[in-house]
Amino acid sequence: MAIYHFSGQILGRKPKRNPDGSYRPGSKAVAAAAYRAGQRLVDRTSNEVHDYSRRGGVAHAEILAPPGSAPWLTDRETLWNTVEAMEVRKDAQLAREFNMALPHELGRDDRLDLVRTFLETHFVRRGMVADFALHDPLPDQGQNDKNFHAHVMLTLRSATTRGLAPVKTREWNSKEFLNVWRAEWAIACNLALERSGKRVRVDHRTLAAQRDEALARHDKARAMELNRTPEIHVGPKARQIVRGDRRPVSQIREVNAFRKRSQDGTPSPARRRQRDYPSFDHGSRLSWLENIVAGNNVQLKRDLMAINRRFDRMNRKLDYWHRNAAFAAEGAIMGPTFRFNRWKAAQEKKERNELAARKVAHARKRLDQIAKLLKELERAATGTTLRYERSLIRAKEVERWVQRLRHVGRTASRRRER
Repeated sequence: MAIYHFSGQILGRKPKRNPDGSYRPGSKAVAAAAYRAGQRLVDRTSNEVHDYSRRGGVAHAEILAPPGSAPWLTDRETLWNTVEAMEVRKDAQLAREFNMALPHELGRDDRLDLVRTFLETHFVRRGMVADFALHDPLPDQGQNDKNFHAHVMLTLRSATTRGLAPVKTREWNSKEFLNVWRAEWAIACNLALERSGKRVRVDHRTLAAQRDEALARHDKARAMELNRTPEIHVGPKARQIVRGDRRPVSQIREVNAFRKRSQDGTPSPARRRQRDYPSFDHGSRLSWLENIVAGNNVQLKRDLMAINRRFDRMNRKLDYWHRNAAFAAEGAIMGPTFRFNRWKAAQEKKERNELAARKVAHARKRLDQIAKLLKELERAATGTTLRYERSLIRAKEVERWVQRLRHVGRTASRRRER
């Protein structure tokens, strides 16, 4: 089943704090581009070589520049070295990156066409230079065999005929643009799936928002399908922890500083907040993911049992109203009791027929309602059963994933020991 993922971040030089209190340098655009494209690039400022040419899983790498811009913008090493040279601040922002999940139901050419068309439509036309790379999963390294995704690095300055503009375009940082891009990516994926003849679709909204919409249109089967806990993303750091067979320890750590203004309006010194991570620790992200998958399986099993119980109640009600309709119709055709007063006998017969007709109409109305409920329950039961089977398969996949990662980690440690 196709999944939706569209996340963004800013790559900058802002120093990052280590757990021991020390600081390490922030991201470098040249190193990030070399890693994502799987190439060998040289940082001309420090003469440092970033060689990722032996990295596997890079299916395609390409740079898209606006028409009429400088030709050297499509050279990866020159582009990002120029970006590094133009930024003089030690905490400068270098590039914007998006990570997008690609539907595994599509072929390689369809995935490339999807990403290329989306980038040209929403980023390149606005003046950005887009450096993107398509990554295929590496099951041998413990990755999911459906984890096709794309990394996109975008310039923060617009492209011109001479190169990059001297001033950054700040409007690209707005949340409105991000929300538009997230929605447009879902539309682009669905159009690509439709062109390929696939029935699956993706949605950029949260599960809660999708469930509320399903309840608003009285689609209880769809609402039941969306009644689950969303899974979390397990990144390379979390995989590395499991691969090394290490157990992370939560600590009380200081996080980003904030400033408060005093009564006279002068800013007070920045203070760092403390986060009590042990109080809401879920273990490693892989163990957290295992718990989420297991919890969804338990919820699906409960939903399936509730549907079966309601099936039984509806069938009993169906039988009850069938008998009511039959008895009412039988009472209408029964002969009248003998009376000397023929007028009174005719009145009693008329009232009896009207009462029987009302009872039959009410019974048939209830039968129609129960029949619709049974159809909806049948659809919900079918969908829940399929989801339960898929969730069991998903639990096995996560379990095999963890075992494979640990096996790779033990093998690597043995090689190092040798």
